[in-house]
Amino acid sequence: MKELIVERNRYFDSVFLMRISSELEKLSGVTQAVVAMATPINVENLMKSGFELRIQDEAIRPADLIIAIDAESSEAAACVHDQLAKLLAGGTGDEASPSAGASPTSLDAALAADPDINLALISVPGIHATREARKALHRGLHVMLFSDNVTVKDEIALKDDAINRGLLMMGPDCGTAILNGAALGFANACRSGSIGIVGASGTGIQEISSLVHQLGGGISQAIGTGGRDLSADVDGRMTRFGIEALGCNPDTNVIVVVSKTPSPTVADKVLASLAATGKPGVVHFIGGQAAQLSDKLETTGTLADAALAAVVKSGNGVPEVSHPAGHPSPIPTPTATSSTGVSADSETPKQLATITGRVAGFYCGGTLCQEAWNILTQAGIDVSSNVAGDKRKKIHPETEVAGHVVWDLGDDAFTVGKPHPMIEPSLRDSRVAQAGADPTVGVILADCVIGYGAHENPAASLAEAALRAIDAARKDGRRLIVVASVTGTDQDPQNLHHQRKILEVAGITVAPSNAAAARWVVHGMKGGIS
Repeated sequence: MKELIVERNRYFDSVFLMRISSELEKLSGVTQAVVAMATPINVENLMKSGFELRIQDEAIRPADLIIAIDAESSEAAACVHDQLAKLLAGGTGDEASPSAGASPTSLDAALAADPDINLALISVPGIHATREARKALHRGLHVMLFSDNVTVKDEIALKDDAINRGLLMMGPDCGTAILNGAALGFANACRSGSIGIVGASGTGIQEISSLVHQLGGGISQAIGTGGRDLSADVDGRMTRFGIEALGCNPDTNVIVVVSKTPSPTVADKVLASLAATGKPGVVHFIGGQAAQLSDKLETTGTLADAALAAVVKSGNGVPEVSHPAGHPSPIPTPTATSSTGVSADSETPKQLATITGRVAGFYCGGTLCQEAWNILTQAGIDVSSNVAGDKRKKIHPETEVAGHVVWDLGDDAFTVGKPHPMIEPSLRDSRVAQAGADPTVGVILADCVIGYGAHENPAASLAEAALRAIDAARKDGRRLIVVASVTGTDQDPQNLHHQRKILEVAGITVAPSNAAAARWVVHGMKGGIS
């Protein structure tokens, strides 16, 4: 039995609602439970899933709460309602926190409680986000705007306002930053150092900052800008402002810029801004090529190469870094060099010397998925994806694909009312397990992103899914290879080395970086082609 309820003007943070949805679906007799804000895409996807609204579509607003339940019985549905009431009232465990009862309910109340606050992290419906962000800027606060559904016009106005005030305006849709050692949103625990990052890509920042840490370097600041910043309309406003800020920061010796493919004219402006700082710079535009642009400035072909180039330029790390026995190191080897003359990959494992069958990739990080698609495609492998840069290879979630494919499972179409797979990786893991029963699949690619905000033990659930897939293939007389990488550090709550070990014990081949995993598969695919 399915039911859908809309509660008027009842706003909750989307991450909070994702966690609640995950808790509700664990209840006995519950097939599906979605608790989300009534944004157009959420409503549309629920309608496609067979839920019916009791009121007219046009009467629903993004500030309304939408609750969709598919339960086996009325008793199970009643349990969902009871548990939902407790969770929305704060019954997720946070109520035990000493500060939970004293949380301010407005910006003014927060500033009154602590006048030294200098940053506001905003997560409200898009229709209110601009007003709240402007209010924070006018009070002299830097802003990290997690909210999406903010118009381009409003984004430009907010960023211009911030720049005029000498403030950061990170977002909209910014989920990652590290400022003065504080990890904000989905970020990793990295040592402090001399490498600054400006990124229009959350998982891009995470992969680079984590690899910098693994290579022995450290992060001064990591400034998120929001995914649209390097579009032709937004013109790289906050990226260029962030570069200028890091150029003036005495603790930053090397500046890294990372983004999905930018507008060509904006890319030129970003490179000019970077050169103007006079500091060594590294740029990685997803899908771009490695090139030495000057004695101080270079572009790289992968996120891993960007991290390595930055550490080399900083003069710290690489030679001193050590890794526990049995764990691959991102230390350079002779293959696939960056323009520094060294590589962030390690030698392809012997078990991947030859791969037959098709590639199926399942990713939590959109940038990591896009990087894998680019590496496979540039090697001449015909791959489809929902993040493909080639429109001819762009697919949608409902598309049935017979050939090689890599999926970004964090796409909105997959996560309506569901936790993002970095928070709850069951969506990825179920697909990994199912792929084991597909006789055409020869290799599975996956990422595992840890750090603040991520699942407490994503490797364990991925390992369980991989074991099921490998066992299903073995029983069918087939060889199935699972290749993964872990984005994170040894200082993250989940611990990088612990997560890698869990995957290795399950028979997963663990690469030192996302790029290395894709390159290893390319090597195996080429070896398997007669």
